[in-house]
Amino acid sequence: MIDIADLDFAYPRGGFRLDVPRLTIERGARVAVVGSSGTGKTTLLNLVAGLQVAARGHVTVDGQNLSALSDTQRRAFRARRIGFIFQNFALMDYLNARENVLYPYRIAPGLVLDDAVRARAEALATACGIEDRLDRHPGALSQGEQQRVAICRALVTRPGLILADEATGNLDPHTKTLILDLLFERAAEAGATILAVTHDHALLPRFDRVIDFSELRRAA
Repeated sequence: MIDIADLDFAYPRGGFRLDVPRLTIERGARVAVVGSSGTGKTTLLNLVAGLQVAARGHVTVDGQNLSALSDTQRRAFRARRIGFIFQNFALMDYLNARENVLYPYRIAPGLVLDDAVRARAEALATACGIEDRLDRHPGALSQGEQQRVAICRALVTRPGLILADEATGNLDPHTKTLILDLLFERAAEAGATILAVTHDHALLPRFDRVIDFSELRRAA
């Protein structure tokens, strides 16, 4: 599902540089990435999602070299094929929770919003315990509720790849277990791959593979 080779990325300002010689993740795998803050784990997810483009090397997702696509094409590819759970949720303030869950269908050509999709969104909201919050805007939701909206949005398109940046970080222990169960269940149903950044080492036994980011990066 993911193939990265000779990746070299640096932000225009600042001294941060990410250099990853090789990373391959098989289809259907559940992979966790751990490591110190500020080492580039979120940047790695952004590169896999096509939100950032490396100066050198390639990032291939499901056979598609993302650097070969335009910004518009990457946006459409991401909306159709990737579910991204952002650490800061990235919800649209002007949309209510239901509209945020269905947002990929606003921006991706080829995604058709029909009654089956709406029903799937409602079912996901129920599974996440926010079915009575769908008419509220993000400002009227708690952080945990916003996070669950973001999780529903990532799952509603039945993506082949789920990227999760501290997806359970703002949830209480009980809800954390429920959400992780939901992520793994929906990924298994779709044969999807999960690549998750987490600082919660108690979750690691549930993953097939754990990557220590300090060992993944090449020394600068």
